[in-house]
Amino acid sequence: MKAESVELNDLEMYYETEGAGEPLLLLHGGTGCHQDWVYAGREQFVREYTVIAPDARGHGRTSNPQTTITHRQCAVDALTLLDHLGIGKCRAIGLSMGGNILLHMAMLQPERIQAMVVVSATMYFPEQARAVMRQVPLADKQPMHEWKECARVTRAATSKSQNCGTGRATCRQLRRYEFHSTVAVKNHRVHTDCLWRSRSALSGRNGIAMHRAIPRSSLWVVPNGSHGPVFGDAAPQFARTALEFFRTAH
Repeated sequence: MKAESVELNDLEMYYETEGAGEPLLLLHGGTGCHQDWVYAGREQFVREYTVIAPDARGHGRTSNPQTTITHRQCAVDALTLLDHLGIGKCRAIGLSMGGNILLHMAMLQPERIQAMVVVSATMYFPEQARAVMRQVPLADKQPMHEWKECARVTRAATSKSQNCGTGRATCRQLRRYEFHSTVAVKNHRVHTDCLWRSRSALSGRNGIAMHRAIPRSSLWVVPNGSHGPVFGDAAPQFARTALEFFRTAH
């Protein structure tokens, strides 16, 4: 495994690469980091691909000198990282926020994404999601124990104190996040696998709508799955399903 940081755009981006074969980009969810993929099939992915797992801006070990985060900007960051690595095309998997970032990448430069798996992503945030996010207090109003819990859940590779700092920064930025954004997908040209939990306050029922809107897409619904239905005991099946999709998507 190789770990590096690179200065690109206006930040210092941390990423790890591991494995051999064609490139596979893994994009984590909001408040997470590259390390989350250890719990979501990364070991299986590296057997067939060269995995590239970056930390999004304001997450993990990647900086963010701005006061906001948008999916589109994170997509530009990821595309710039691919440029830095000399990768013209890749397959990709995105979870939640990472899935939204991936949708933007495929709209900005569809020729770069050979096939993609989006997990619990959304074309737009429904009102119930916006209501949830409006209830997130500013960082300086949160008790310290809640930030420690945030650090535990993200499973980040850094120390708890560093994770808590990342959590504070992320939640502060969420107050101005692009929850109103809509991604136009009807003219999508990328083979897409939409993995969806049956219920999600963050994304509603957009999985079915996304599947219907994207040509050459497939849909895998996880009954009673969590917002991140790819972790823990579900990881082996998720990895097998994603790998099989990539083998058949041309």
